[in-house]
Amino acid sequence: MRHPGSTFAFVAHLRFARTFERHVACPASDIGGSTVGAVLAAYFIANPQVRGYVVDDQGGLRQHVAVFVNDAQITDRQTLADPVTDHDQIHVLQALSGG
Repeated sequence: MRHPGSTFAFVAHLRFARTFERHVACPASDIGGSTVGAVLAAYFIANPQVRGYVVDDQGGLRQHVAVFVNDAQITDRQTLADPVTDHDQIHVLQALSGG
């Protein structure tokens, strides 16, 4: 469903874990795009300071970042081509590591 004033057919709600807020302001936003990569790219236009915390120089997810669309973790960490549909919830989290 196309939203008034949007050039995108789908609009998703993008949220960042609070742990990112310790480093950079990254407000939640409703962003248009048909893939995770398109949504993030549109978000980075308005919030360029967030990009380096989420993706590497090639545009893939950084090692300790996890992205979920609704309740499912994305599978394409390199090109971020996982599909997004209208009203999806995208959550960007810092992945924990350790043993």
